[in-house]
Amino acid sequence: MAKIALIGATGFVGSHILKEAASRGHSVTALVRHPEKVETLDNVTAVKADILDTDALAKALAGHDLVISAYNPGWGDPEIRATHVKGSRSINDAAKKAGVARLIVVGGAGSLEVAPGVQLVDSPDFPAEWKQGALGARDALNELRAENGLDWTFVSPAIHLEPGTRTGKYRLGGDQLVVDDKGESRISTADLAVAILDEAEQGKHIRKRFTAAY
Repeated sequence: MAKIALIGATGFVGSHILKEAASRGHSVTALVRHPEKVETLDNVTAVKADILDTDALAKALAGHDLVISAYNPGWGDPEIRATHVKGSRSINDAAKKAGVARLIVVGGAGSLEVAPGVQLVDSPDFPAEWKQGALGARDALNELRAENGLDWTFVSPAIHLEPGTRTGKYRLGGDQLVVDDKGESRISTADLAVAILDEAEQGKHIRKRFTAAY
């Protein structure tokens, strides 16, 4: 089983990645601001970490097989776009300093194409309250695409990402939005975690972005 460093293990998506990874028998180091909030699970160790302290983060990442980042600065951050980019750069640099080449980054749906050459975040109906965070995630993806020192994968969820049942089923796409027969783009946080751990184990999207939806 793999030794996984999971950044953001108490978050909306990260908490489900933690459960999925632990259920598969992986050894997980949960890197978080508040270790006391990490769910107690077998093979999980909670470690306090400051994402913006690159050197300290590199020490925490050393010795792991891969890093999964579910980093989000928090939707209440008035500078969320800039903070997201700064944090993402620190994670990238820390992984390289630690000698951990494999990095899976959980981003947003905003950078997915909804029409040829048109990304969701640029569409007129995109909610204003989510826009700066979505732009930050897109900036982070664009920087990864120019990154030669990491075997990165960027994961974009469906538009509607909500708590729900773990079915273990999903469909994959690349840079285009995946919709069901009703024209909806949706997936549960539990099934997104399944898709992410499948990628961690199989490595089918090295230096690529993929999306998962029903």
